[in-house]
Amino acid sequence: MTELANLKPQHFLWQVENRIARVSLNRPDRKNPLTFDSYAELRDTFRALVYATDVDIVVFASNGGNFCSGGDVHDIIGPLVDMDMKGLLAFTRMTGDLVKAMIGCGKPIIAAVDGVCVGAGAIVAMASDLRLATPEAKTAFLFTRVGLAGCDMGACAMLPRIIGQGRAAELLYTGRTMSAAEGERWGFFNALHSAETLEAEAMALARRLASGPVFAHGITKTQLNQEWNMGLEQAIEAEAQAQAICMQTQDFARAYHAFVAKEKPVFEGN
Repeated sequence: MTELANLKPQHFLWQVENRIARVSLNRPDRKNPLTFDSYAELRDTFRALVYATDVDIVVFASNGGNFCSGGDVHDIIGPLVDMDMKGLLAFTRMTGDLVKAMIGCGKPIIAAVDGVCVGAGAIVAMASDLRLATPEAKTAFLFTRVGLAGCDMGACAMLPRIIGQGRAAELLYTGRTMSAAEGERWGFFNALHSAETLEAEAMALARRLASGPVFAHGITKTQLNQEWNMGLEQAIEAEAQAQAICMQTQDFARAYHAFVAKEKPVFEGN
């Protein structure tokens, strides 16, 4: 097990307070693009979250009015043009590993999206568990606009599950921008907030989750993702086992005793 409060990443901003980690990309002058190094460091950080004892919730925030402009044109796109297949596959596997690390980190992730959220930035938002945005948020899976397929970093598997097959197909084929209003109406965004209140709302939601049964939240995240590949009977059995595990926690007992005493339960995550 490890603690991440004192993590000092080189390629993004990171802080932990009251068991809530806040992460944001730190190149606001370029609308926060990703680089080879930031991809890898984010992947490694989300992998480490599985074992973190001091983080229960993650907020992936915007910075300087934008979330993420995708892969940096000069630092990533340019070098990719000259790579051989082995190098290209190593890169695409690394970007996919970031999504897998986010899904497998065991902690709910809240994306707070303002402004530009395109390419790999849209994927990061997609791979989060909950998404809040401002009315100014502009989300685009623009891979076809640079001559690539829409099937990037799990988009063809995940996006249809969030917004539906037809809507996902349109966005992935055309690369067009999804407005914040569309995103909320289609279920991509859970709620819209003003730019002035977005982060406060994201942190309030994070605190609400952190005050709940966080061990059980981890089980919920696991089941939400694992049940993609299950039939109904498998899913019901998996949930029976998962819930039996949660019934052994002290938080379950705390909730019962609080109910009997007509008090609000205070969960401790064990």
